[in-house]
Amino acid sequence: MSERDGAPERTKLYGPEFAHDPGAIYDRLRAEHGELAPVELAPGADATLVIGYDAALEVMRDPGTFPRGGLEWQSSLPPDCPVLPIFMDRPNTLSANGPVHARLRTVITDSLARVDTFALRGYVETSANLLIDAFAGKGEADLIADYARPLPLLVFNELFGCPSEIGDRLLRAVSGIFDGAYDGLTAEEANVMLGKAARDLVALKRERPGADVASWMMSHPAGLDDEEMAEQLTLLLGAGTEPEQNLIANGLRLLLSDDRFGGDLAGGSLPVEDALDEVLWTDPPMANFGATYPRRDLNFRGHWLPAHLPVVISYAAATTDPSRAAAERTGNRAHLAFAAGPHGCPAKGQARVIASLAIEALLDRLPDLELAVPVGELQWRPGPIHRALVELPVSFPVEEARWDAR
Repeated sequence: MSERDGAPERTKLYGPEFAHDPGAIYDRLRAEHGELAPVELAPGADATLVIGYDAALEVMRDPGTFPRGGLEWQSSLPPDCPVLPIFMDRPNTLSANGPVHARLRTVITDSLARVDTFALRGYVETSANLLIDAFAGKGEADLIADYARPLPLLVFNELFGCPSEIGDRLLRAVSGIFDGAYDGLTAEEANVMLGKAARDLVALKRERPGADVASWMMSHPAGLDDEEMAEQLTLLLGAGTEPEQNLIANGLRLLLSDDRFGGDLAGGSLPVEDALDEVLWTDPPMANFGATYPRRDLNFRGHWLPAHLPVVISYAAATTDPSRAAAERTGNRAHLAFAAGPHGCPAKGQARVIASLAIEALLDRLPDLELAVPVGELQWRPGPIHRALVELPVSFPVEEARWDAR
């Protein structure tokens, strides 16, 4: 049934069935609908999901037809809708179009370009080894709670000159937004906490600027005001922690469970970059995101798209499109995990560096690391946005010698 003829039957992108095997859902949608499919992101939050590779590229590269900013759709949702904080229209580069987007994005790209790669490597390696020290003597760990989740925040704190007290609040809030409820927070409460923590960081950096990304953004010729700064920092934190932890964790899961990549970890030949390429093609850390909102009714590639209803890119489904199944994935960066077009991720290079070094540091310190449960028993966090494990339990021989920072 077309949208013009009546309400289509929509597939839920939430709940245990979707979390357990989203690939099966994408395959069914592809068989039933082709390149685009009617879905429900949360109860009452309707959208169109782009699941074809070529269609996804066309949408992302055509901001004139598919602009950002969905106030009309968002106004129809209840304030406690679990996906509202994620898709909420905000005064940041993710939601902006045209000259406003160009101005905000330039501040981010120019400031990130000043990050010294050698210093970044040092931040990652130091943070990784400090975290590993905390569990290396125990013989077991949850690599989500003990490693993949805190590590990106530690690196963010260093890059942005953010005190740990503010950073902890930022991470707790971002986790609450992505999970709908986390650590006693509702998504709505987490959104409030996130805004407050970001404003506190802005106030601190205005008072005490330093050689860090936040201070460089503040001194940029574009002249962002405090509210604009807070919103860009919120975006960068969300993009730099939640997806990064998922990339690290999904890469580790693959290396520890797939003989194509694991091999003899103790032998020193660790195909980490190959594993990351595979994960970015098959299990990208952000599964469904990049919402656009046509301003008028459209017939796009044979699909009827109502005005203002979000058109969401399924990075996960598009990169597993059968039309790309024969492509060699090792070294192939044509995946869509970092999006494309004017809203493509401005820090994809740094993201890969952080993930690669984090995985290498762990496997170098604990080469006999093994999954503590069969890979099929690992649980995935529910929700339509990310591809994220609940836990990644591992066991290993107790390490006697701790890391020496000298």
